[in-house]
Amino acid sequence: MQKFNSPLEAFLYWEANTPKRIFLNQPVNGELISYSFAKAGEEIRKMAYALQSFNFPKNSHIALISKNCAHWIMSDLAIMMAGHVSVPIYPTLNADGINQILVHSNSKAIIIGKLDNYKSQKSGIPDIPKISVSLYGVKEERTWEDIVLKGKRLEQFEIQKPNDLITIIYTSGTTGNPKGVMHNVNNFMVTVNTGISMFSLPNQIRLFSYLPLAHVAERLLTGAVGIVTGSEFYFPESLETFASDLEGCQPYLFFAVPRIWTKFQEKILSNIPQKKLNVLLSIPVVNNLIKKKLKQKLGLSNAKIIVSGAAPLSASLIKWYQRIGVTILQGYGMTEDCIISHANLPHANRIGTVGKAAPGAKIKLSPEGEICIKNNCLMLGYYKAPEITDSVFDEEGYFKTGDVGEYDHDGFLTITGRVKDKFKTDKGKYISPAPLELAMSKNTDIEQICIVGTGIPQPIALITLSELGRAKSKEDLCTGLIETVYQVNPSFEKHEKIEKVVIMKEDWNVDNGLTTPTLKVKRNAIERIHQPYYKKWFEMEDKVIIE
Repeated sequence: MQKFNSPLEAFLYWEANTPKRIFLNQPVNGELISYSFAKAGEEIRKMAYALQSFNFPKNSHIALISKNCAHWIMSDLAIMMAGHVSVPIYPTLNADGINQILVHSNSKAIIIGKLDNYKSQKSGIPDIPKISVSLYGVKEERTWEDIVLKGKRLEQFEIQKPNDLITIIYTSGTTGNPKGVMHNVNNFMVTVNTGISMFSLPNQIRLFSYLPLAHVAERLLTGAVGIVTGSEFYFPESLETFASDLEGCQPYLFFAVPRIWTKFQEKILSNIPQKKLNVLLSIPVVNNLIKKKLKQKLGLSNAKIIVSGAAPLSASLIKWYQRIGVTILQGYGMTEDCIISHANLPHANRIGTVGKAAPGAKIKLSPEGEICIKNNCLMLGYYKAPEITDSVFDEEGYFKTGDVGEYDHDGFLTITGRVKDKFKTDKGKYISPAPLELAMSKNTDIEQICIVGTGIPQPIALITLSELGRAKSKEDLCTGLIETVYQVNPSFEKHEKIEKVVIMKEDWNVDNGLTTPTLKVKRNAIERIHQPYYKKWFEMEDKVIIE
């Protein structure tokens, strides 16, 4: 396989050698707009020329805010071609969050792509040049379309060197303000080449990009891997068309987070209840037909590699998918280690673990069980935060992940919690919530869960309901939740046993600040709102409390 030194170099190779092949497929109003490598190359060169014409110093920071779309990928390559550094911003951030990143990162300009509510976000952008994409209904003074129509092409440019800064990725901020993680070109290429090798990915595959490209895993596993392998990208048009867009694409590689897997399961079970599914899967001939049909509807009939990451996925859910012929490989990585950490592989997959250490990753556990990692693509540091950078590396240069884990005798890692998530009950006992949360999440009525217990004798489970849960009567719902608690508790120590389940009246989402853009629960924010009520809930008679 061809080896490249940067994503831009890879794109130029495919553009020169396969100019007419389709690179990007963008759905708009139900129609597919396709960009060949040649057409994309033309637009990228014109955008790069426009960026250079601002005469910013070399390696200036250019922000990019957009949902996943053809223009995200082209913007990223144009920023590289112009000799600048990208600062991707989550498309769901509010005006304050956008402003914080733009100011902190010293971004000189911003490209505005596909957004759901730009009107409410616009006030967060300071007085810097804005380039918008009219195709998605955003019209600023400078538009992508005008630049492509009237602008010049950038003919002469340098390809970044391995040590050049390529991006500043702001973490999704489960604890406190986002931090700007700096990565160079070499880090990106180490990750891409390691990923291609580990999963034996061929060139020219189909990819479906929908998780935020502002997140390191999607940016690398789908975005950069796709560019380097000369692959064909598809994007969803909207949340409403997501299922049909994915079904139409049928990607070779599919990457998801736990929330997506629970949503898929919910959809299947709303059409085929579990009892009926069990019967159908127990009939030999029907079994294969059902599996084939379900995989086709999910968009996974051609998927050779199916990966889950960003947060732990319960073993029971992975086994449930296995029964319908979908093998999920759970992996583990962070923005700071450029996601080269651990992964299960097709030939080495142990359910309940995040796999073995990736090639090139050296791991050690601290005396407290904290996972510490060293690889050849660790971040250069946090932007403008040398003291915080120093605090996350130990004296041997290992990055302290903040996660606690344990290895089995074959070298498979299980994440058992976060160092900072531990809380103390009023019995003076420390509890790690993650194992309890995973065990409880096998109940399909639960959408999200946060186990808490500061200042009360036993932990309680705060939950939001899934669509399946909402559809049930109060009696059936409470009975099922109590049953799950009774099934889960015997596996845990006396002080860890769950005492109550509290059903929240509102969902936890990005808009109310209770989840990150990657759908991880923000424990600190949830605790801040609900801790005053723990004692009252604990003292109530009911086992299940509807807030």
